[in-house]
Amino acid sequence: MSFIRLATPLRSAVPRTAYRRLSTQTTPEKKSNNTALYFLGAGIAGISGYIYLTGSATAKVKATNTESPLDPKSFKDFKLKEIIPYNHNTARFVFELPNNEAALLPVASCLVVRSPEDLPEDDPRALKDSKGKPVIRPYTPVSQPDEPGVLTLLVKKYDNGVASKYIHELKVGDKLAFKGPLPKYLYKANEFEEVALIGGGSGITPLYQILTHALPDPANKTKFTLIFANLTEEDILLREEFDDLKKKYSDKFDVVYALDKPKEDWKGETGHLTGEVLKKYLAKPELGEKVKVFICGPPGQVNAIAGKKDGYQQGPLGGILKELGYKEDQVYKF
Repeated sequence: MSFIRLATPLRSAVPRTAYRRLSTQTTPEKKSNNTALYFLGAGIAGISGYIYLTGSATAKVKATNTESPLDPKSFKDFKLKEIIPYNHNTARFVFELPNNEAALLPVASCLVVRSPEDLPEDDPRALKDSKGKPVIRPYTPVSQPDEPGVLTLLVKKYDNGVASKYIHELKVGDKLAFKGPLPKYLYKANEFEEVALIGGGSGITPLYQILTHALPDPANKTKFTLIFANLTEEDILLREEFDDLKKKYSDKFDVVYALDKPKEDWKGETGHLTGEVLKKYLAKPELGEKVKVFICGPPGQVNAIAGKKDGYQQGPLGGILKELGYKEDQVYKF
């Protein structure tokens, strides 16, 4: 808050006759300056008092809960607080957590969502597929696990995406049911010397969760390389955040963007991720247990690079990574 805004109400409280008296004094400058100094001192004192009481003018509120307000065994409804458009087909959906609590999601983990619990399944507004069956979909939040009061999903709307369309039709004040957290991979600091993360489209969110957890840790020694494939430059999600991470942690993080349909001035990788491209950026498989590759993206991309998942199980390693000599315990498919 500026001094002018603080001082203005004080000035307005002085009677106009006082200003007229000041203007007709034979020694107006001295008294006027004293008055100005008085108000300046009062303004500074007010600011100082505010900072003293709050700790700082920009003091951050921290969550104090030790247990997550989410439930891994049952769905709970949370209200949509804000919608923040991201690009032509993606937006951030910010849901409100009670009592300014934090989600406390372990890294790496996800949530599953469905239509609100207080909405009967036979209600036409419920989230259902073309056969009328309830639809449940997993999402990895992009808000930080310790961020108080909010749970944020970054959702890309797909033409054939029943859940993504449903979420994009929500309005502020509407509810969505969440269940979780559901652990995926228990990340341990400095477990590996080098980690490669291969992402495609909206599959970037679990990889983002790992990076924003590991890189800010002052004790982190692991080198991370993100290879992020998209259709066009406009489709690159969280690009500003990744570029910022690269600036802050240039000795521990690098990011490579690849596009199927680049513009003429594009300087990154082009086309699908091939063995030749991956070999340029991935740590050698000969490093054994010192290297890990995480991958998340459209099923076709995951199948081609690491082999098909077996439902919720990893399934056998296949595709390009197997051809390059990686072993199953070196690869994890989200």
